[in-house]
Amino acid sequence: MEEKGEGAKTLPKANTLNRFIAKFIDVLIAAALSKLIPPVGFFAGFLYIIIADGFFEGRSIGKKLIGLQAVALNDTRGIGFRESVIRNIPFAIAYSFSLIPYAGIFFGLLIIGLEGLLVVGNERGLRIGDELAKTQVVDNSKAIKETESHSIKEPEG
Repeated sequence: MEEKGEGAKTLPKANTLNRFIAKFIDVLIAAALSKLIPPVGFFAGFLYIIIADGFFEGRSIGKKLIGLQAVALNDTRGIGFRESVIRNIPFAIAYSFSLIPYAGIFFGLLIIGLEGLLVVGNERGLRIGDELAKTQVVDNSKAIKETESHSIKEPEG
């Protein structure tokens, strides 16, 4: 793990396929929630999309199942609900567009496609939401190993 300016650490990029699978699981959960009683269902799905990464210290249900974690760049701790809301704004906007017939689905898919391209193309896998919230998704096992290796101090002498 390298140190960058202002205490930010460079963590290894999470496996892209694993990120897509984890997000797909989360989208399935949001879709299932949206099928509840009509007006309540949409908001339940929307709420899950927004706060999902705040559960389990940066692990949505999809991330937890796949072994990923969203961490804060400044201290590599798992993120909370505040960062989850910020990092998932683009997906919340895309989800909201689903209410608009045809054009809304097109624009929603455009946002999701852009976020996906950024995950693939960015060297650390950062998407717009990650840049806004100052977060990064990492393989949970790698994050734990990196954090533990730097928290163990070698004896002086």
